[in-house]
Amino acid sequence: MSAHDKFARLAALKPARAEGVRPAELRPPQETDALARALSASVATNRYGEHLAVRTWFSSPEFSEPSPSALEILSRTRDEAASRRTRAALSDPAQWLFLDTETTGLAGGTGTYAFLVGIGWWDAGGLQVEQLVLRDFTEEYSLLHELAARIAERPVLVTFNGKSFDWPLLQSRYTMTRAIAAPRLAAHLDLLHPARALWKLRLGSVRLCELERHVLDAPRLGWRRDHDVPSALIPQFYFDYLRGGPVEPLVGVARHNQMDLRGLAALFGKINAMLTDSAGEAPEAHSVDLFGLSRYLERRGEPARANAVCTQAMENGLPAAFHPLAQRDLALRARRSADHDTAAALWEKLVSDPRDGLLACEQLAIHHERRSRNIERAAEFARLGIRKAQLLQSQQKSAWSSAESAARAARLEEKFSARLARIELRIAKNPTNQSVPPPPTKKDNEAKRVR
Repeated sequence: MSAHDKFARLAALKPARAEGVRPAELRPPQETDALARALSASVATNRYGEHLAVRTWFSSPEFSEPSPSALEILSRTRDEAASRRTRAALSDPAQWLFLDTETTGLAGGTGTYAFLVGIGWWDAGGLQVEQLVLRDFTEEYSLLHELAARIAERPVLVTFNGKSFDWPLLQSRYTMTRAIAAPRLAAHLDLLHPARALWKLRLGSVRLCELERHVLDAPRLGWRRDHDVPSALIPQFYFDYLRGGPVEPLVGVARHNQMDLRGLAALFGKINAMLTDSAGEAPEAHSVDLFGLSRYLERRGEPARANAVCTQAMENGLPAAFHPLAQRDLALRARRSADHDTAAALWEKLVSDPRDGLLACEQLAIHHERRSRNIERAAEFARLGIRKAQLLQSQQKSAWSSAESAARAARLEEKFSARLARIELRIAKNPTNQSVPPPPTKKDNEAKRVR
């Protein structure tokens, strides 16, 4: 291979340069264009060819003004500079673009095409939806070119599982063109993650259609998913069409995509309301949803609000199955905030719990040994912990549990035994148990070395 050929191949691998994008020209479809006529689509033409474009405006869901407190939580990451950039980008809803794709495969990969890309944005108080559709794979460049123009206008993506599926798929398709640069995003808000945190405990499944049914109340918003197309059938419908099959199933696919975009916009409104400062005061909020909210707030660095919402969830009638989890969360937060008496009272309620009883025994043994200085009570909880660990080991052996689980129970028993031996030694040295000083901590030892 000549040097010229080598450099030519290297040049072809360079990313395409950004270029000014003019909006596509639209024209009515021809009589023979069955898919365009079935979708009531226009034919869009740009420098790369043609694709179909369908525009529909919906009055619901209505525009939801983002709450600053909600954006603060949604944008928070370990990288403070990145969090500030994301928060600044999200603060202008005019820059948002809701996005959802329908593809030739649900597993992704370089051989998967996005044959329908649905985008939406707030307009005139409602949601403007545009769908870009491939009549065949040769129109992909035209579609991607037009999508790049839309994202350049509104560079903040809002998706549902888009960080894991939709956007990586589109990025790979841009890379495969080697001619159209993937548009740069100012921010990407994926609503799957907060939705999972808020509603998975109650619903189990957080598929968008399930959220519409049980959380968003889609009929009240003015739409229903009657006769909806199952996602698993969508690739086959498109391949059937390419082979000369009927276009009617793709009309259902387009409607499915519209419903997903509307559900996505409505979902943001619900999450926005849940994350505002006064969200916990909503009387209609389900107690399990409030508990999920409290755990999400804790992970997002809002322990005070998490505590208040968790307490309200219990006051609102949190089901008994969730009470131990809520008490455990409250106890851990009380311990972190140095409210040791409150933490101890909560651990007392968890001693008999099959899941967290061992942790409760450990925390109470520590509390009474180091803080209340009641070493008899500390010994009592250490002994109880040993019995629980032994019982756990016997149960695991009878249930043919994994060697890892059995080893963990053995380690817990050994840990409690060492604690009990230390406590009993202290009791033997001071039988009257009067003002027994707690054992030195790591900080105490470091302070002695400094002195």
